[in-house]
Amino acid sequence: MHIAMSDERIITAAAVTTGEKSDGHYHQALVEKSKNSGMEIETVIGDTAYSGKENLQYAKSENLQFVSKLNPNITGESTHRKLIFDFNKDAGMYVCPAGHMAIRKARTGKKNQCANQAETNYFEIEKCKICPMREGCYKRSYSKIIYIV
Repeated sequence: MHIAMSDERIITAAAVTTGEKSDGHYHQALVEKSKNSGMEIETVIGDTAYSGKENLQYAKSENLQFVSKLNPNITGESTHRKLIFDFNKDAGMYVCPAGHMAIRKARTGKKNQCANQAETNYFEIEKCKICPMREGCYKRSYSKIIYIV
């Protein structure tokens, strides 16, 4: 469920989707639904999922003040990844650019050592093999699963 609400915490718009859909993709629709219901909007507040480039451009074009922590993809904090994977906060896993959610996640690296552990998300390799968007994330050498960290 993706919602927009007023300062008084009255829900002004909603979009119901499956769990793997990123919040950020519904920003414009929620703002438009709120406007159509009679809301006058000056400021939009959202979490990191809403601070994608398209949403920032839309807010600017509509003269909306936009308050959100910037997405790491914008600030350059995640330049190690060639493709942008969305994080589904409800499932706690990543969704690939083709819309497939990870099938499991695990902590990797040695526990209780000086180095930090990493979170690894695993995807179904059979879907990756035939995906038209596989360039940059799938390699033929993968035999069972594909993952990102």
